[in-house]
Amino acid sequence: MFQRTLIPLLFGLLMALFATTVPAADGGGATLRVGVLQFGTVAWELDVMQAHKLAQKRGLNLKIVPLASGDASTVALQGGAVDVIVSDWIWVTRQRAEGSAYTFTPYSNAVGSVMVKADSGLRSLADLKGKSIGISGGPSDKTWLLLRAYANKKLGMDLATAAKPVYAAPPLLNELALSGQVNAALNVWHFDARLEANGMRPLIKLPDILAGLGVDKPVPLIGWVFREDWANQNPQTMERFMAASMEAKSIMARSDAEWERLKPLMRAEDQATFLALKTGYRNGIPTCADADYEAGVASVFKILAETGGEKLVGKSKVLSDGTFWNGFKLPACPKN
Repeated sequence: MFQRTLIPLLFGLLMALFATTVPAADGGGATLRVGVLQFGTVAWELDVMQAHKLAQKRGLNLKIVPLASGDASTVALQGGAVDVIVSDWIWVTRQRAEGSAYTFTPYSNAVGSVMVKADSGLRSLADLKGKSIGISGGPSDKTWLLLRAYANKKLGMDLATAAKPVYAAPPLLNELALSGQVNAALNVWHFDARLEANGMRPLIKLPDILAGLGVDKPVPLIGWVFREDWANQNPQTMERFMAASMEAKSIMARSDAEWERLKPLMRAEDQATFLALKTGYRNGIPTCADADYEAGVASVFKILAETGGEKLVGKSKVLSDGTFWNGFKLPACPKN
């Protein structure tokens, strides 16, 4: 009951904080180039932003630059072709450790699950011993590394050797999971949603993995990433963009009608998939943050660095100072 009451309260607070129109300082409006995967889920929020003129009413002109992949996004940002992309704080802190001052603001909390067939007989992580598990991001996938750390802590078992990892691209991994060619699948969240719509179920969810590792608060895993010096020179531009982003999220959290409008963009195969995608996206929306949430991120980074090593984090051993941009803070979470 508390959760059902709290969520509308949080989004009401977000609307109050971010719905105010900010006039352009020069009367004309700045232009912000946003690099985004052409068919990625970030495009949904940007579509809401444009449909409701959330940036425009704040004196900000958005230029959406379609990109082909995550690697293309970071290359575009590093090359100056775009001002903002979506990436993770691991990339940011690694760049900062190597002398490139990028910075991060939250876009989505960590979501995702290990998915298994409903009739698989698999009931706990221990049941994966000797079984095949498909992973979409390769050996250095962040969720896979966290799962390995969790299994090692709770079961004394390294899934990299106790189970049989199978690495595959997200669409292929879903085919392997649905056809039974792998016993479990660890995919990106929107492919998880499609598996759930097709009758599969979570064996363990990422928030439960994090809680088992001592991080019991939501952790933003991906976010808006940009150059720190550029943001310091254009603080109002970034502040307006973040206000528009948060208002778009608030609309998406509250309005089912908005999701009906987005349905063609989502490419949902059926109604069950559409509903699973909507629920999954909403579950990842960051609404507030405790004062120590960056400490939670630092704890997760330490776990990832210990499990993934230099191949994942490069020269950075701890979360670099400045990884989170100080020009934007989520509202404080209400006290229980």
